Amino acid sequence: MFYCGNQNKKILVPLDGSKNSIRGLDMAIHLARQSHGTITALAVKSVPGIYAIHPLGFLDFNSMKEVKKFLNDAKIRAAKKGIQLTAKALAGDPGYDIAKFTNNSKNKIDLVVIGARGRGAAQEIFLGSVSNYVLHKSKKPVMVVK
Repeated sequence: MFYCGNQNKKILVPLDGSKNSIRGLDMAIHLARQSHGTITALAVKSVPGIYAIHPLGFLDFNSMKEVKKFLNDAKIRAAKKGIQLTAKALAGDPGYDIAKFTNNSKNKIDLVVIGARGRGAAQEIFLGSVSNYVLHKSKKPVMVVK
């Protein structure tokens, strides 16, 4: 499955509140338990391009409340299994920002565990555009969970 040696692993799990992203979280928790690792949950709220550069007024509060809730639920879910989970939320382009976060050496990500499909437009056929983008742009191993 995922060989870890004795090192602590840092696993990134992109979350959007969908069932597929929760399956990804459950797999990440399982792997983190095996490798004595930690999880970083990353939620990227999709915003239209022009608004991404404007710091004010583009995110409605209800959607951010929803993001905070599912990130908090993820923390509790991981804690019940004895796993430390750090939650981060960004606004931007989900695929691009997940890959960028993964490839930033400061974040020290060892593995990305991502759901095959999330809440994308019309539940994209096959893999889903975000997981497909991350799979191809990540410099770290990516596990896609169906």
